[in-house]
Amino acid sequence: MKKVVTPRWGWALTGSGHFFTECLDIIRSLDHVDLFVSRAAAEVIRMYKHRLEDMPDHVRVFKDTTASSVPVGGFYHSYYHTLIVAPATSNTVAKFVYGISDNLATNVFAQAGKCRVPTVVFACDTAPELETQAPDRKVMVYPRRIDLENTDKLKNFEGTQVAESLAALHEAVERRRRELATREPIGNV
Repeated sequence: MKKVVTPRWGWALTGSGHFFTECLDIIRSLDHVDLFVSRAAAEVIRMYKHRLEDMPDHVRVFKDTTASSVPVGGFYHSYYHTLIVAPATSNTVAKFVYGISDNLATNVFAQAGKCRVPTVVFACDTAPELETQAPDRKVMVYPRRIDLENTDKLKNFEGTQVAESLAALHEAVERRRRELATREPIGNV
């Protein structure tokens, strides 16, 4: 991993299609981003007809290809000022809540927490009924009680903000940009 001078945004994609395209648009709007792509997210990228090769040059892509999630080491070297997990599946949220770190997305979340890196999670299952975009049409989904309970539990995690809508995700990103703008710049990557 290249030595980082300017701390970066970390962004983890999971296997959810909920506002997937909109999340990619937000990623493109940020400077200095490391994109962590779980295996499930790689499948969703193809289903929604996107390509990682189309990401801007300021986005470095890390795929879930190692058993020990090697890219998480950057959290111990202060490479990241913020982690965003968006969109986050109910499976990913459940793993966060119960401390399971068995893929790239869950590992970066765990390491961000251990290194006190502020984290925003755009949870998909936040209401009893939701409309979401499937690859070919809009569909209704009905999260289970356990999914809603896990989202609520995640809200109590230190240093973690749960965004319950695309608007809330935009607000969280903009709030973090404003906070970072008040910091003195260190340099460029």
